This record gives sequence, C-alpha cells and structure tokens, in this order.
Amino acid sequence: MPTIDSLDVSVYTIPTETPESDGTLKWDSTSMLVVEAHGGGCAGLGYSYTQVGAADVVSGKLAGVVSGLDAMDVGAAWAKMLHEVRNFGQTGIAAMAISAVDIALWDLKSRILDVSFVVAIDAIHDSTPIYGSGGFCSYSDEQLAEQLSEWAAAGIPRVKMKVGREPARDAERLAVARKAIGDDTELFVDANGAYSRSQALRWADIYADHDVRWFEEPVSSDDLEGLRLLCDRAPGGIDIAAGEYGWNLPYFQRMLDAGAVRCLQVDVTRCGGISAFVRASALCDARNLDLSAHCAPQVSAHACTAAWHLRHLEYFHDHNRIEHFAFDGCLEPESAGVLRPDRSRPGLGLSLKRADLEQWRVR
Repeated sequence: MPTIDSLDVSVYTIPTETPESDGTLKWDSTSMLVVEAHGGGCAGLGYSYTQVGAADVVSGKLAGVVSGLDAMDVGAAWAKMLHEVRNFGQTGIAAMAISAVDIALWDLKSRILDVSFVVAIDAIHDSTPIYGSGGFCSYSDEQLAEQLSEWAAAGIPRVKMKVGREPARDAERLAVARKAIGDDTELFVDANGAYSRSQALRWADIYADHDVRWFEEPVSSDDLEGLRLLCDRAPGGIDIAAGEYGWNLPYFQRMLDAGAVRCLQVDVTRCGGISAFVRASALCDARNLDLSAHCAPQVSAHACTAAWHLRHLEYFHDHNRIEHFAFDGCLEPESAGVLRPDRSRPGLGLSLKRADLEQWRVR
C-alpha cells in the first residue's frame, strides 16, 4: 500500500503585466500556492490562487494530517483535512489550502497508478469548452478590442469582459467589444457584484440589446434574493451566474436552493479541491443545472471532464499567463475552443518550472 509520505509547499507572487481592475477590486499581482505531495516513489502537484498565509495551514496543519495515509484513498484524506481545520474555520484560506493539497493528492494517485488525471476521476467528457476571460476595466478601448479579438480569431467562440467600475463608459465599451469580436462570438460580462439590484436590472436590458449571453455577479454573491430577482426578471437568453467564491458544499446548496443562478460557478482551487468539485457538480446534476468552472485552467480543464452538466471553463488571462510561467506541459486551446487533457500523460501532465519561478518566490 503506497502512503502519503510528505508535503512540500511554496508560494510565488507574480506581477501582472499592467495594473488591473474589475468592477469592485484593483490588483497588480497574484499569489500562487504550490503543493507537492510525495509517496509511492512519485510526486503529485497541486495549487491554488491565495495568500502566503495558506502555506502555514498546509505545513503547520494539513501535512501532519495526511502523512502516512493511503495514497489511493484521497477522499479519506480530504475528509480528515476538513475535520482538522474546524476550530479555525473551513472557509477562506483554509479552504484554498485544502484545495491545493487535495489536487496534489489526486495527481499523486494518478501518477502512482500511471494513468491520466481524467482516468483517475472517471471522466464523462474528453474535452472542456472554454471562454476567453479578461477585458479588465483598467484596459483602454484598444487593449480591450485587441484581447477579445485575439481570442475570437483563435477560435474561442465566447469571450468575457469586466464591467461596473465606470458604468457611464460601459455602453461604449460594449460597442467596442462587439465590433472587435463580430456577431458570431458570444459576449459575456462580469460585474463582480458592482451593481445594486435596480442598477443590475437596468443593465440586464442594456446587455440584451448587445446580445450579451452571460451576466456574472450582477449583484454581490451574498445577495441571494437579489440574484434570484435577476434570474426571474432578466431577459431571456442571458444567464445569471455566480458561485466562484464558494468555499464549501453548504454555500452551493444555499445558492441553488434560493434559485439564485441559471448556471453555477465552482472554483476547484477554492471549493476544497477535486473532491469537493465533483460533489458540487452532483448538486447541479440533481437539479439539471449547468456548472461552469472558474479559472485555474490547467487543473480545471481536467476537473470539468468529470462534471455531467458541464457548460464551460473560464480561460482567465492572469491565470493562463501564470500557469505558463509555472508549468511545463500546459494544455493549449484547440480551434474549436476547448482544452483537451492528454490521456497519454500521467496525472495532470504538469511539471514545475522551479528555476523560472524562483524570482517570484515569497515562501
């Protein structure tokens, strides 16, 4: 029986190309927690986008919990980690630390078995549809048009832009975006909770005039009544989406019970890892509701293949850039706008570019 021998942890903070913003937040760097799980003569790789404090949770708490456990029984390790963080909270940084470890343990299991990640998690699909995501509020009209048009030209049939920071400019920005991508590419918008309920209702009608198909976080994700209002009153053809900040299964259960979304978002690097992602997916399955994965494309592309009611994956500019800095073996979009995991490579098929990352190491 191969056991989990140890966990190694590191954190890298990588600057953005330029300062970026969405409807409610500004940033100029992103931190990535990397976990390597060792056992059975192999090493598994997992990661999350979080803060340096998550490394203390991994090394100070989770490593001791999973060490010595059966490397084939990832579900048991996941349950033990959730129990162990009870007294200081299962959400936030703890959830992202557990996510990174859980992903690493699934990768380790796959590598010990010498099978691809998608085989280990019992995939339903052989590829994951994606949409290009960026279009930051900090971009000029020229930058916005260039980024969205590049994705459309590459065959990605849907793209997303940020809105809500300067509402007076958003109608103009929508026109710029639509002209850049043409009529055959779907246009999505993400307000990151920037609007009040009445503002969001007004903008839903405006977005319908621009043939927008996806309105993400029109109001705060904590405002389930407001999201339900948008679901009930938004024009047909526009999906109201939220859920990317879900830390655990009760969060998704409450959102779904409230009828707050037409498509649920789940982030595998926040929700508790692969073990939680497949359980959140089952909540959608029980309601015949689609799931859309949030960001972290190089692990999410694999996780999504196990989601029965899969819609698509957010191919986020920042994370795509970081993951190409961080890993060899990254999947590249195919002309049909999908990421297709390589079943000939064990695990996630990724290896860490240690030397390249060292300049950004903070832990």
